[in-house]
Amino acid sequence: MEKKDRAIELHGSVWLTVDGERFGGEQRIALLARIAECGSITQAAKAIGMSYKAAWDAIDAMNNLAGEPLMERVAGGKGGGGSRLTRRGEQLVENFRLIEREHLRFVEQLSRQATGIADDYLLIRRMGMKTSARNQFHGKVARVKTGAVNDEIELEIAGGQKIVAIVTHESTTELGLQPGTEALALIKSSSVILVSDDNGARFSARNRLTGVLSRVHPGAVNTEVVLELSGGAALAAIITNESCHTLGLAEGKTITAIFKASSVIVGVPL
Repeated sequence: MEKKDRAIELHGSVWLTVDGERFGGEQRIALLARIAECGSITQAAKAIGMSYKAAWDAIDAMNNLAGEPLMERVAGGKGGGGSRLTRRGEQLVENFRLIEREHLRFVEQLSRQATGIADDYLLIRRMGMKTSARNQFHGKVARVKTGAVNDEIELEIAGGQKIVAIVTHESTTELGLQPGTEALALIKSSSVILVSDDNGARFSARNRLTGVLSRVHPGAVNTEVVLELSGGAALAAIITNESCHTLGLAEGKTITAIFKASSVIVGVPL
């Protein structure tokens, strides 16, 4: 049977990463661009086929990895205000589009050179870390306190806030953790305890981050709340609906998030 020539075309997409962590691709940049156009995260999410919650999760992830806010809220007006990109957010969209155009030209040139190639091709795989931890913070190691078995790692994140983690001495050595090392702190949202008034209270948990509630998402049993921290970072916590009601949680309220140092997982980029 005569073998038919098959045309091979190369396709590719651009995805930005920060120290191995996926920062954003076409969909996330499109979300930012739509926010700039319509001034509403709700409308922007709808326009690109993304849920409202997924849109906020994407914004939080990008803010945390960028180390500064890419979007800000606009208050007032008959419409109740809206959202707009910060100058950094606008710059990101502009630069991504520029990179995307150059990448397209490059791929088109490779595609033309690939004419006549039938069965042989090269698969390019991108490796990336996947984790179930809702909270991911990028920062630098500020201090390492060495112990006989475990070490205490202090990580400085955006806004100058500190996160303390307890890891084994072996992990400290394997990860190369020392002052100035770039690292990631991962905290599951279920490990975060919220306190509405901690005046005079004492806790054994080493980590205490105070922020303003930016979102409250009630579910059938649990509620997800998101705290906006200084520097534009965000911290998510999962609590019961009963606890949410008891604490009187609502957007705009100042809350302290507490979690143990042993609940923090430390990672470093490859």
